Amino acid sequence: MKKYISAIFLCFIISGLQAQDDAIVKFFSKYMEDDNFSRVYISPKMMQMAGGFLKSADSKDEDSQKMGELISRVKGIRILSADKVSGNNLYKEAMSTLNKNLYEDLMDVADKGSNIKFMVREEKGKVKELIMISGSKDSFTLLSMLGDFSYQDLNILADKTNIPGMDKYKGGK
Repeated sequence: MKKYISAIFLCFIISGLQAQDDAIVKFFSKYMEDDNFSRVYISPKMMQMAGGFLKSADSKDEDSQKMGELISRVKGIRILSADKVSGNNLYKEAMSTLNKNLYEDLMDVADKGSNIKFMVREEKGKVKELIMISGSKDSFTLLSMLGDFSYQDLNILADKTNIPGMDKYKGGK
């Protein structure tokens, strides 16, 4: 009996994670054809290539090797942004699509009519997804970065790379 209950519970967890991924994909899909939005998608293969390039560029440079390994663990980045839109309404819409039980807040800043929130989804002590959502009177940005990171890895990425959105992570702004 315990096996059946455990199996059913596992199915609910897996379907919940799949539904969450679908919610983010649906949000991106809803606006990706809208010319008011800029869209960026960086595939896992591109991140592997960038990491491999760093690792092979100077095989004796330990920092390049470490950064190459770290970048290779990024499994994809999606960014959706727009200016001259009702960013606060889009912020609320994006927040409503997320299953907040799967995410933990890292940072939440509300200042003069703008909001920015960083959240992570963890599994077994590793960050599997970092999400940044920001909205103001006339701008909106949503970033989703998938991978397999520690919090130290995220700090290094914010400090040493130009990955879009990570400057806000580093600065807390």
